[in-house]
Amino acid sequence: MRTRLTLPALALLSALALAGCTADAQAEDPATTPATTATEAESVTVTDAWVKSAETGMSAAFGLIENTGDADVTVVSVGSPASTAMELHETVENETGEMLMREKDGGFTIAAGQSLPLEPGANHLMLMDLVEPVVAGDEVTFTLTFADDSTLDFTAPAKDYSGANETYAEGEGHEGMDMGGEMDMGDQ
Repeated sequence: MRTRLTLPALALLSALALAGCTADAQAEDPATTPATTATEAESVTVTDAWVKSAETGMSAAFGLIENTGDADVTVVSVGSPASTAMELHETVENETGEMLMREKDGGFTIAAGQSLPLEPGANHLMLMDLVEPVVAGDEVTFTLTFADDSTLDFTAPAKDYSGANETYAEGEGHEGMDMGGEMDMGDQ
């Protein structure tokens, strides 16, 4: 009787052991392993970047953000060691036709295969409170953060520019901050 129970038990244990080995081999097989998903940052490039030189207060960064991927991406925030606070800004026309800047709610969404120009008088990256002067010729580092929490670092040279002195939209909460003068939507 003992032999009859031992033989089926041994056969069952052998089958389970072999099944376990097969499962391990399949898990390591690249053909059966799911591909990892690319991050939003991996499909984005920043070109022609530059930042306005400034002694104190605020400044802004400009350039071209390009989405080379096949899915939309959303830039949700930006940071830089050059400023204690940064915002993504858009410029909008108010009811009297005056152009005003404000924080871009929800961030910048860039469609697949499209670009987002960052320009004076339009969308830009706003340095809200400079840590020290940004002098023409300096290289300023920025980090874009995307909706999937991936990040992209880039640097931008500082240059002298007399424009990019937009006014804030009413109620944006920046009334006490140094804007650097009146609005000037002039060309670079």
